[in-house]
Amino acid sequence: MGKYRRNRINDAVKEEMAMILRDVKDPRIAGALVSITGASVSGDLKFAKIYYSVLGSDRAEVAKALKSAAGFFRSELARRINLRVTPELYFEYDSSSEYGANISSILKTLDINDDEDEE
Repeated sequence: MGKYRRNRINDAVKEEMAMILRDVKDPRIAGALVSITGASVSGDLKFAKIYYSVLGSDRAEVAKALKSAAGFFRSELARRINLRVTPELYFEYDSSSEYGANISSILKTLDINDDEDEE
């Protein structure tokens, strides 16, 4: 499968998973701020890693909820996206937002004097 097609499938899976996430009634997911940050579908379309981030909730509880709702997500994905094979979903936590926030806080603590650069 070409790289362009796989990228299109990854983007479509990511967008649809974000839409499906809104319809989940599990309070562990609905009560938390969960966002889908990416998707990576294997070349044979049998497996997909869904990358997510969580703000303001217990990450372990959200991970359990996503794992238990994987069947619902897969059936909804099959209904919304026309693929030959609907991939089996695996959820992986994406810590890039926490990493970015940490770098931002470090940069804010630095004492940079602009007056020295002007002289």
